[in-house]
Amino acid sequence: MTKNSKGFRVQKLKNSIKFYLPRKEGYLEVVKKLSNEFEGMTLIEFDGYFENKIEPTKYVRVEVHKNKLTEKDLIKQANDLRKILKQKSIAIEINNEMILVEADNG
Repeated sequence: MTKNSKGFRVQKLKNSIKFYLPRKEGYLEVVKKLSNEFEGMTLIEFDGYFENKIEPTKYVRVEVHKNKLTEKDLIKQANDLRKILKQKSIAIEINNEMILVEADNG
């Protein structure tokens, strides 16, 4: 939704998408790919303790916003990113709903 007011424009983006990426080889290329697709993003770095590991892994949360989205397309995109990063799984969050995309080992 875009509203014009006196001398400025307001744009309201309804959907929030967060990609949780491990900070490992290839992650910068993934961030660049996302920045080309979405106009703006927020990056937050944090320590993640996953897969029963005692030592933390550095992660980056990439948050973007969009008016229209297709959950199925975002899940496919997350799976493609998982493959690029050579991960067993990757997490995305769409409008505060966590989705874990895992390799099919069967």
